[in-house]
Amino acid sequence: MSTATLRPPEAAGIGRGFSFALVAHGLLVLALSYGVSWRSDSSPAFEAELWSSVPQVAAPREEAPPEPEPEAPRPDPKAQQRAAEEEAAQQREAEIAIAKEKKRKEEKAKQEREAKAAKDKAEKEKADKAAKEKAAKDKAAKDAKEAKETKETKEADARREAMRQEQLRRIQGLAGATGAPGSSGNALQNAAPSAGYAGRIKAKIRPLIIYSEDSAANPTAEVQVTLSPDGLILGTKVLKASPDADWDRAVLRAIEKAERLPRDVDGRVPPVIVMSFKPRE
Repeated sequence: MSTATLRPPEAAGIGRGFSFALVAHGLLVLALSYGVSWRSDSSPAFEAELWSSVPQVAAPREEAPPEPEPEAPRPDPKAQQRAAEEEAAQQREAEIAIAKEKKRKEEKAKQEREAKAAKDKAEKEKADKAAKEKAAKDKAAKDAKEAKETKETKEADARREAMRQEQLRRIQGLAGATGAPGSSGNALQNAAPSAGYAGRIKAKIRPLIIYSEDSAANPTAEVQVTLSPDGLILGTKVLKASPDADWDRAVLRAIEKAERLPRDVDGRVPPVIVMSFKPRE
């Protein structure tokens, strides 16, 4: 038996693979060689710079024209008319509202002016009335004060005059005394009035009494009258009041109206007289 027969048989296609590997390596070597030769190129290099003699401005970039705006829709005439009518109606309503508001403000302002005028008038009338009342009160007080002072002055003058007259009569002496020889007085005349003096006084006072009471009663009022030496009435006083106060007041008013009483038959006037008055005497 030979040795050739003992080796395993060769695989199919191994020769073709080896051939393909050799071809691939050869191509790779060629590619590397070409690359090395391209990079080792020693051709000279040139550089150049370009200059412009005059500065130039670049032209504007052309832009696309704007797209045309879409055409507005045409308004509807009826809609325009309705809108105009509504606007006119709103305008009228606004004018009416403005006019009403203006009228309301004018009425309010008028009422306020009238109220203020009435208030001012009332205050003025009140102030005038108060001023008049004060003036009248002041005048009344002044008149009362002056009347009181005048009355006091007159009374003082009357008292001084009475004292002076009395002193003069006493100074005249007792030569003309009319008393009885056995009289122990030191006056020129008797102090008591004459018998008819009271009647003369009543004759002057009674016509001045105003008394309208007509009754069966006949009240008596006893009155004291203070006189000056010349007959001037200085004061009156009820010493004994009657049951009828109206009769007492009527007698006092009559005496005050008389103002002055007549002298006695001897020319004298007693300083104090007490008299009684009745409605029917």
